[in-house]
Amino acid sequence: MGKSLIIMGLLIALIGVVITFAGKIPWLGRLPGDIYIKKENFTFYFPLATSIIVSVILSFILWLLRK
Repeated sequence: MGKSLIIMGLLIALIGVVITFAGKIPWLGRLPGDIYIKKENFTFYFPLATSIIVSVILSFILWLLRK
């Protein structure tokens, strides 16, 4: 239980750092696979490629922690 709480705390801290510095990473949220539709009174943005990249990185980190 203690190890799980430490890992969860580190992940929350990591997410906080990413959110804080996400605007300073120029390619984050602007990858070729991200969907961006802008019309007169409507804007739709879905970061599909960015979500996949973040998911792969987090999966790799969690895989390393389990070993």
